Amino acid sequence: MPQFSDTELDRILRDDCPYADPTTEGLGIAGVAAKATLTARDDMVVCAVEDAARMFELGGARARPRVVTGQKVRAGALLLEVEGPAGAIHRSYKMAQTLMELLSGIATAARTMVEAAQAANPRTRVACTRKHMPGMKHHALRAIEAGGAVPHRLGLSDYLLVFEEHRTLLDPALPLADHLARLKAHAPERRLAVEAAGIAEAIAFAQAGAEIVQVDKASPEDIAAIAQALDGIAPRPLLAAAGGVNPSNAAAYAAAGADILVTSAPYYAPPRDVKVRIFPAPATEARH
Repeated sequence: MPQFSDTELDRILRDDCPYADPTTEGLGIAGVAAKATLTARDDMVVCAVEDAARMFELGGARARPRVVTGQKVRAGALLLEVEGPAGAIHRSYKMAQTLMELLSGIATAARTMVEAAQAANPRTRVACTRKHMPGMKHHALRAIEAGGAVPHRLGLSDYLLVFEEHRTLLDPALPLADHLARLKAHAPERRLAVEAAGIAEAIAFAQAGAEIVQVDKASPEDIAAIAQALDGIAPRPLLAAAGGVNPSNAAAYAAAGADILVTSAPYYAPPRDVKVRIFPAPATEARH
């Protein structure tokens, strides 16, 4: 699971504090030896605690993570301890806190869906779309993977997925199977997925050579009927349920026979609250 580079973290810090911190410096406390703790106010799946620690280090403090990315913790758990000059801590803590809150929110929502789906069907995987905040792919992937989900696809270059918006532009004189065969010949190392709008299309696309049939906005009952129909097709394509799949219905879609749950829901989950407390270091510790 990739972490953020120092360049990325430094850019976040400089965006928040490009010049100086006149409050801390003006109060004359920038050099005071201080400590900080970051604790979970909510139950959460932790994400980016290592990156938060590195932010403090780049700002001039010392940090010790007490948990790891992907770990599920209860409210009140100690996530990170920091010590160093008060100026360094104040310069870094808000961005470190916010990064953890946002990404832990995504990771927690992803884990909720994964656990619900796999309790109903251990073979079902939760795959998150590329419908995250533009420019935030690295962050989004780190968070969903911390929650146990996988990327649906990393981008347009990743694998073959034929939508209705593609099919409407094809030559209608040729059968779909011919178009799909051409596509497979163009990119033979990639799996071929086709999105269907209902039971009839799903069966037709499977018979035309789709290796993954992705069904948009179908009910769990329709997914069950499609899964049963696909069992009679060899080789059997994978069945992906997409559109409106979220934590409240993930178990129903998994139980219906979906192999993959395609969702963007975790990206819109609320942040998980992280409490920051800053206090003086013991008097025996020297000021910096």
